[in-house]
Amino acid sequence: MLFSGTFLFALAASAAAFPSFELSNKRSPQFWGGAGSGSNTANDVTNKAACKAITVIFARGTGESGNIGSVIGPPLLKALQSKVGAGKVAYQGVPYAASAAGNAQQGGNGGALMTSLVQQALQQCPDTKIVLSGYSQGGLVVHKSASSLAATPPAAAVIFGDPQNGQPVANVPAAKLKEYCAQGDGVCGTPRTFQITAAHLSYGNNAADAANFISTATGVTA
Repeated sequence: MLFSGTFLFALAASAAAFPSFELSNKRSPQFWGGAGSGSNTANDVTNKAACKAITVIFARGTGESGNIGSVIGPPLLKALQSKVGAGKVAYQGVPYAASAAGNAQQGGNGGALMTSLVQQALQQCPDTKIVLSGYSQGGLVVHKSASSLAATPPAAAVIFGDPQNGQPVANVPAAKLKEYCAQGDGVCGTPRTFQITAAHLSYGNNAADAANFISTATGVTA
């Protein structure tokens, strides 16, 4: 699905909104929910699947389909299953709108949903290690949700293409936080051009490394 011209993808890391994202006509279909790696939906928490050692709550990026998208959500799941074993991983997408307008809410339209899923996961499986993860606008959702989790802090957080890259994630120690910002990604890098380039669509390349980090941060191995 291709768009042309200026796509209003307003972001705010403070009270003031960032400039709109400029989208080129040459974009990967993955960002818009096209061809990707694996299913774009995961509902282990809401389906009350058997308890696993790790539960990842993932927020997709703007315009992605399903509830985990396709750019990095499915590749991360596959890599983590390969790293620690499929029987040790529960995966749940955040069913928020992920609309362009939602960026101006700084994760507010998905943060409460992510927090609710964390609470549900812990009620069902008190011993599971919670990992928050998000891509692009989903990174804002992680920041928002984590700020409400002082009583039940996550074991780790992993964010890809984070518009608030460089800012701490509340209730997540620096050693338990991993941020991926590809060279040339104007959404998370410097300068913040907020242009969606190939770099912003490249995070599937980081799936294996992110899985290694999650394994180390949670202490869960194969």
